[in-house]
Amino acid sequence: MQRTVTYFEKPGPENTTKCLDIVREALRDFNYRHIVVASTTGSTGELIAETLKGSGVNLVVITHSYGFKEPNSLEMPDAIKEKIQASGARVYTGTMITHSLETALSGKFGGLYPTLLVAQTLRRFGEGPKVCCEIVMMASDAGLIPEGEEVIAVAGTGRGADTVMVIRSAVSKRFLDLKVLEILAKPRG
Repeated sequence: MQRTVTYFEKPGPENTTKCLDIVREALRDFNYRHIVVASTTGSTGELIAETLKGSGVNLVVITHSYGFKEPNSLEMPDAIKEKIQASGARVYTGTMITHSLETALSGKFGGLYPTLLVAQTLRRFGEGPKVCCEIVMMASDAGLIPEGEEVIAVAGTGRGADTVMVIRSAVSKRFLDLKVLEILAKPRG
């Protein structure tokens, strides 16, 4: 098999349109049935949901957890969430795997914990690849995608999309079964 990898000169939302083109091409050329997308404010999730509306693909949009930025708040407005769902996608808000209790303990007591080591290790490939792995496990944990499936994951660095990967899904309990099969796009810097 031969696939093209797109490397963006720098991370950021200016790569979102190209990432969407890469997703459409992957869906056209291969029979992927599940897509998981990270979306903080909802703009990336809304764009992909609207583009894939009626495609029959199981699209799961993952938000930040409640209270990520401020207590008792979610960064994605309800109106955007409703638009995404009206396009046929599902929106999931849950515990972010690499922002768990260990983050709180590390902040209070210092030290390094296994989850933080995993997050920092995955970041060697970039923020987007780390988030792609994380959101696939979150969607699997929630039962929104099945385990052991080849899934397209889309994430970004800050805002927008700049990373597209094909990942064999696993729940977080079986993290070591999660496999990055392909990197279709990512920033170099």
